[in-house]
Amino acid sequence: MEVKLHMPEKVNLLNFDMQGLKTYFSEIGEKPFRAAQLLKWIYQFGIDDFNAMSNFSKSLREKLTAEAEIKLPEIVTEQHSDDGTIKWLLRLDSGNSIETVFIPEGSRGTLCISSQVGCALECSFCSTAKQGFNRNLTTAEIIGQVVIANRALKCIPRNERVISNIVLMGMGEPLLNFDNVVAATNIMLEDNAYGLSKRRVTLSTSGVIPALDRLKEVSDVSLALSLHAPNDELRNELVPINRKYPIKELLAACKRYISGETKRIVTVEYVLLDGVNDKPEHARQLVKLLKDFPCKINLIPFNPFPNSGYKTSSLEAIERFRNIVVKGGLLTTTRKTRGEDIDAACGQLAGKVLDKTKRGARRQEKEDISSGRAV
Repeated sequence: MEVKLHMPEKVNLLNFDMQGLKTYFSEIGEKPFRAAQLLKWIYQFGIDDFNAMSNFSKSLREKLTAEAEIKLPEIVTEQHSDDGTIKWLLRLDSGNSIETVFIPEGSRGTLCISSQVGCALECSFCSTAKQGFNRNLTTAEIIGQVVIANRALKCIPRNERVISNIVLMGMGEPLLNFDNVVAATNIMLEDNAYGLSKRRVTLSTSGVIPALDRLKEVSDVSLALSLHAPNDELRNELVPINRKYPIKELLAACKRYISGETKRIVTVEYVLLDGVNDKPEHARQLVKLLKDFPCKINLIPFNPFPNSGYKTSSLEAIERFRNIVVKGGLLTTTRKTRGEDIDAACGQLAGKVLDKTKRGARRQEKEDISSGRAV
């Protein structure tokens, strides 16, 4: 009978930020300064072959080859929109995939990355939420999206920066994957890695207040708030986590996060849903709610997906809403829909999720009953 030896699993070095790598190198008997060198090789030069890391000794290269790896998610598909947007479907493990989107606009290139497989929250207008939830992404799977995008764009960040901004606005609620998200954003900000400024890395949250307060202690990335409603009654319906963390408490937490830096503001995201939250009275309520809140408002036309139950607001309704808010003294922009033809627009990311919550199955059962398909 053949006996199969169990080989120890290699350490994926993409899971470590600077401090994590210093600890790792110390544990294998190497000097901590190797961490900065490795970060430069991976993120600035795009090198994942230890034997090509010329300032490492031969013994260190051999040790890393035997014990460690630089492992990325696998690209399943790459779709190109007519407007230049690119969407990647990335396979993580058996049955789970996520989506990542690059949006070019002039000299600016924004990469929208995911933080979870699916989403643990149930925002009613979001395609990702309809997929259910499987697990948090590892740090390697989060920062790996940035590495993959740079490679696909044929960009070596050391010589040329194509990705100028990174937003954690893809699949998932970043603050529910706190440690891995913080480690990944540390790499984005690290001078020896991508070296982005805190203004160029934005974390979008639906409002997990304890985690937001904790974030202030360890990070200073920019903050976006998924608000979508000007009052608790409506937000309870659209963003159910509001029942636990209502708007007044949430805005107070956002103020705490940006306190101490006078020029910092919060980006308030507001998806406009036809006849639901786009009426003049909603705009006036929003002005009253945010008049003393340091923010800019990003109005987002709803991007349809099958069986969402919502429709996109008319151009007239969007313009009317925007005019009321602007006249109320709030800095406001309307986001241009990008990548809609490849389902890469805001709220459309779905990927492939082995749903542990059974949310998708329950939703399908309800749809079957309402349509008469159920037996």
